[in-house]
Amino acid sequence: MHNLVYVLLRRIHVPLIVLVCVYAISILGFALIPGMDDKGNPWDMGFFHAFYFVSFMGTTIGFGEIPYPFTDAQRLWATVSIYATVFAWLYGIGAALSLLQDPAFQSTLRVNAFRRAVNLITEPFYLVCGYGDTGSTLVRALSEAGYRSVVIEIDQSRIIALELEDLGMPVPGLCADAAEPKILVMGGLNRPNCVGVIALTNVDAVNLNVAITAKLLRPRVATIARAESHSVEANMLSFGTDQVLNPFDTFAGRLALALHSPGMFLLYEWMTAVPHEPLREPLFPPHGRWVLCGYGRFGKAVYEKLIAEGVQVTVIEAMPEITNAPPGTISGSGAEASTLIEAGIKSAVGIVAGTDNDANNLSIIMTAHELKPSLFMVARQNQHQNSITFKAAKLDLTMKRGTVIANKIFALTSTPLLADFLQAAWRNSNEWANQLVSRIGGISGDEVPQTWTIEITPAASPALYAGIARGRRACIGDLCRDPRNRDECLPCIALMIKREDTVILLPENEELLRRGDHILLCGHFGAAQQMEWIARNHNVFDYLYSGEERASGSVWRWLTREKNQPPVSTPKP
Repeated sequence: MHNLVYVLLRRIHVPLIVLVCVYAISILGFALIPGMDDKGNPWDMGFFHAFYFVSFMGTTIGFGEIPYPFTDAQRLWATVSIYATVFAWLYGIGAALSLLQDPAFQSTLRVNAFRRAVNLITEPFYLVCGYGDTGSTLVRALSEAGYRSVVIEIDQSRIIALELEDLGMPVPGLCADAAEPKILVMGGLNRPNCVGVIALTNVDAVNLNVAITAKLLRPRVATIARAESHSVEANMLSFGTDQVLNPFDTFAGRLALALHSPGMFLLYEWMTAVPHEPLREPLFPPHGRWVLCGYGRFGKAVYEKLIAEGVQVTVIEAMPEITNAPPGTISGSGAEASTLIEAGIKSAVGIVAGTDNDANNLSIIMTAHELKPSLFMVARQNQHQNSITFKAAKLDLTMKRGTVIANKIFALTSTPLLADFLQAAWRNSNEWANQLVSRIGGISGDEVPQTWTIEITPAASPALYAGIARGRRACIGDLCRDPRNRDECLPCIALMIKREDTVILLPENEELLRRGDHILLCGHFGAAQQMEWIARNHNVFDYLYSGEERASGSVWRWLTREKNQPPVSTPKP
């Protein structure tokens, strides 16, 4: 507010001085010019009457001569004052309109509005730096899940897009450089309800600065950063950044997972998807020789993962000397049929178009499809606005950098226990994953399942915690009952129980619950709210556990007690 007042006074102080001087001279003139009352006697207008007359004269130009008709001298001075005040007001209004259009003043207004919006947030929120494809996907997912967020983005057009976005809750946004520590503080980094800082800009150096600032100012706040360079990734991990995500390594790892364990790949995709995404169909990449077009950061990551899986890869690269491409690399872009034929596309089983140009990637895919329609086609999509054309290409797998990172960050922030589950699930077989995927698909409908955590603590689950403390042997099956009909089950699956240092995967319904347990569940949207009702409401928990409905209000308890009391017999005389 101090900056706002300073800019305001600096720009319009001259018009204000002119307006004050014109009014002061006009008032003084009316006070000094002699007048005449209604009886013809000399009369001098006081400063109060002069101020009153000039006030409505200078703003409306419609007035009567008060308190007595004016003399010629007074009317002459009134004429001069009319023109003087009109020009003073025009000058002042013009300066005010010019100020409103001044970029510095508008920037100050936006900054102050942003500060007020951040200060009004009382719920836990995430500070998201960068609102590109990844940031917009993540913010929408957080909003749909009921989490507040604050956005800092250096591109004003993206802030305008944020303001036009139809989100479930307001998201304050500021156009500024997130690399500046004062901008992060302005965004709420030092506020106690800031639970996480997420750096998603397209510049690794900025993400590094954000992570460093967050760890220095708020060492205990969760920090998640995106890094497309292995050196920057190692730098971030060296000073304690909680999660560093590389979109190229993440996608390459998923592709390798789909090759050797399609069921586990599908489980990962479903568990880390944002709310209300359609269920992905099973994916079965073929084993054999693959053609990789482009050996940049993405191409290197895919090449390393495929080679680790024992897959033979032929690389096509336009500048093999600069990118240090492996021996046997074919020189070219891959969009020409001759280059693909030289790389042996007709004997290959799959192709990856991984350049940093969407038009080239689509051209590669279309040319390869003409040469061999049965290819398994994977392409990298760099720009979100090209989604329509990539969808029309009917690819088997599309690498959307923003979606890959946004989905993983959403899973880490909304359900932290999910990372432990996926790590434990990794040690199981593909058949185990197939069985679990089949169970999840049976309860989730057409959309990806919702995941949530139940913590058996006095604050998070008072009814469940109190029931176990009283000696009731509550189990997973009791927690998964329908609160409206205990004979029915909610559409959900208990994925894991974390009990101190012990992890129980896919616990049976007879597994007894203990105080302090953390239970990870997934199911159809809406089941989480009903389960929270069970864990928090004592009457609902008692009904599900014992089958008896207990009156909740004092009046109903009195009526129930009166109804259940046996009638009193009176002796006959």
